[in-house]
Amino acid sequence: MTNREIIDAIEEFSPLHLQEEWDNSGWQVGSPDAACSGVLLCVDVTPAIINEAAQCGCNLIITHHPLIFKGVRTIIGRNRTERCIALALQKGISVYSSHTATDCAPAGVSYEMAKMLGLEDLEVLDTATGLGYVGNLPAALTSDQLVNKVKQTFGAEVVRTSREPYAPYIVKRVALCGGSAGEFLPLAIAKGAQAYITADCKHNLFLDHADDILLLDSGHFETEQCTKEIFYSIISQKFPNFAVWKSTVEKNPVLYR
Repeated sequence: MTNREIIDAIEEFSPLHLQEEWDNSGWQVGSPDAACSGVLLCVDVTPAIINEAAQCGCNLIITHHPLIFKGVRTIIGRNRTERCIALALQKGISVYSSHTATDCAPAGVSYEMAKMLGLEDLEVLDTATGLGYVGNLPAALTSDQLVNKVKQTFGAEVVRTSREPYAPYIVKRVALCGGSAGEFLPLAIAKGAQAYITADCKHNLFLDHADDILLLDSGHFETEQCTKEIFYSIISQKFPNFAVWKSTVEKNPVLYR
């Protein structure tokens, strides 16, 4: 089994042509044609992740966020990217990213989030890019119940929310998009959503739409860590006897105090 054969299964699910033009999904480091001894899955590549892969006997890391976003002129350990490139090459580990390709895939990040929340009657939020979903909860929830459900579902310690448009606020229709997708809030409102779940929302987004919709910012890592489950499912179904690991050392880089 080669690295390329594993990644062919990923790209069948998340073709690279789906990625945004600014993105750098695809091969990051290493050899696509090397024999694959095992796969480690993560959201972000760090030296700890690379060491974990080596300890698990994995020579392929599949990550959601690209290790390399911009051109790298030197590799002398000045930052995380340079340190990870050097360490991966030293240990013979290849790195592949499926970022916005998986965000935009029909059954990608937002679809997985919607399934986790149990949303029904799903529709794509932004038909131009395939990003985001909107659907209905099986039963209406109060705003407090929804916040608690989001925390539990996505492992969020804290959820930043806008002020409720009115009280008591009951939610049946929910829109969501994993990662930084505050720009889709007007689409969520237009599609009749009473709540919108995403991450990295700016102050003015909460301020300007306080009377329109309940906005829930449940964290970037929290909304995208489901990518590990997506990649795991793809590989284990295609290659049922192959060694696939989800990182156990990866932690949310953001702490709440």
